[in-house]
Amino acid sequence: MKRLLGGIWPRSLQGQLLLAVALALLLAQTVSAVLLYAAQVERREAALVHAAAIRLFAANREGKLMGLHPPGAMEAAHQLKVEQADSSPLLASDERIDRAEEELQEILAGQGFATNSVVVFHRPMYHDPRLAGRVARRTAALGVHAPPAPRELMVAAVELPEKGGWMVVRMPVPRPQRGLILTLIGQTLLLYALLFGAIALILRQITKPLKALTGRLERFAMTRDAQGQLEPEGPDDVRRLIVAHNGMEARLAALLDEKDVMLGAIGHDLKTPLAALRVRIESVEDEAERGKMARTIEDITRSLDDILSLARVGRPSDPLESADLGALVAQVAEEFEDMGEPVTYEGASRIVLPLRATWLRRAVRNLVVNALRYGRVARISLSREGGHAVIRIEDDGPGIAEDQIARMLEPFTRGEPSRNSETGGAGLGLTLARAIADQHGGSLQLANRRDTNGTVTGLIAALSLPIT
Repeated sequence: MKRLLGGIWPRSLQGQLLLAVALALLLAQTVSAVLLYAAQVERREAALVHAAAIRLFAANREGKLMGLHPPGAMEAAHQLKVEQADSSPLLASDERIDRAEEELQEILAGQGFATNSVVVFHRPMYHDPRLAGRVARRTAALGVHAPPAPRELMVAAVELPEKGGWMVVRMPVPRPQRGLILTLIGQTLLLYALLFGAIALILRQITKPLKALTGRLERFAMTRDAQGQLEPEGPDDVRRLIVAHNGMEARLAALLDEKDVMLGAIGHDLKTPLAALRVRIESVEDEAERGKMARTIEDITRSLDDILSLARVGRPSDPLESADLGALVAQVAEEFEDMGEPVTYEGASRIVLPLRATWLRRAVRNLVVNALRYGRVARISLSREGGHAVIRIEDDGPGIAEDQIARMLEPFTRGEPSRNSETGGAGLGLTLARAIADQHGGSLQLANRRDTNGTVTGLIAALSLPIT
């Protein structure tokens, strides 16, 4: 049921509101039709009861009790007369109408017409013992022109207290008014046209600026560029929302600019003394000590570069350019192979994507370095899976505890608790790779590789990029 509603129910605000109005109007019109039909039936019943009471009262007063007209063509509805019977006309198949009986008895009593018993019921004309034969003869005479369904009778009978016997009157029940249904259908269509036109016009004034605001938010999330803000339009509430968004966007852009300036200043202020320190350690005579100091400075420099890169990845200055993803990944693999590292690459067919090659190359390098650091080897593969290109880097390391996989993508989290640059690093490589994947609209997922026995045999890092 939920899946069915999900396929029918629209996802847009305009579609949902229009459908809700349509369903509410349909429900209201259905209730109205039921109430009108019930009122029509009640009025018809009351009119028949009053007409029956008048005939019974007049016949009793004048003493003109007679049977039906002699056999022949069927009389018109108004020619059905009051007749006298020795017993009640009620058959076992007839269903009495209590409300009509009470009303008829009250009317007759109000006119001084005493009765022992009152019965009122509906009966198809062809079931009535007095009229069934005439209905059959009329149907045979008219043939194909005979009405498809015989008319219905309301039979009212009262038992007389003094004279004995029963007075019976048969009233033809009018057929339902077809014009009422047509009127309701026309009224519903008119209401639909008026309401849908008015609501669609109002919704357009709301959804059009909201759609533009959504697009603007998506562009700002991707570019962090405050240029091209929206002009306020639509109702006052929507205009205030756009104005508030423009102010927030301008403030965020200013904060990001300040951050870039601050990080640039920090990078300059730190790299300059580090470079000077690197020159000064050359005067240290102990070669082993000098090597340790140089490696420490290089470790600090790499960490600083990672921090600055992670801060800048959200606001890249270089544009997207079409590039062959397979060739890019192969170049990274060749770099490590030239250095004698155990790195292999198995590429797919040519996949051309809009990329920031410098950033993506760095993400792949970080993943390969992480695989070599903890898993000794790195096996790179590239495949096309549905609408995504997936770069996988597998290693033969110990993997990561399942409850720590998500945490490993956070800044300054390392699989090796030591601060040794050969095994630990600053813990920014995976975070930077994930940020670069997000920058391209993709994702980075980590998962343990297991053998048939469920034993962890390594880690798989999957960098997925959408193919546009």
